Amino acid sequence: MRLTKETIGKLSKRITRRLLNSDMLIWDDTPEKLQGIISTIITDDLMVEDQLNEEVKMLLEARTEDYERSMMDYGRVFQLVKTKLARDRGLIL
Repeated sequence: MRLTKETIGKLSKRITRRLLNSDMLIWDDTPEKLQGIISTIITDDLMVEDQLNEEVKMLLEARTEDYERSMMDYGRVFQLVKTKLARDRGLIL
């Protein structure tokens, strides 16, 4: 995950404040509860990319020797596979 928990907390706090101050949302509970929901959504979304990265690593581990022998750039192959899987699954990264 590229963002720390602290950064996600600050970001969700700002989003909560803006939503509540702009009257874009009707919220009868505490702002802290909304902030927690937003933090969870952000974290879950970031975890999707982490899980995809792990899946790509596992797929490529079995083929690493083939890539080394054919002088293919592992980073480029990783990005190509990741992009294809994301597109196939309808993910926006």
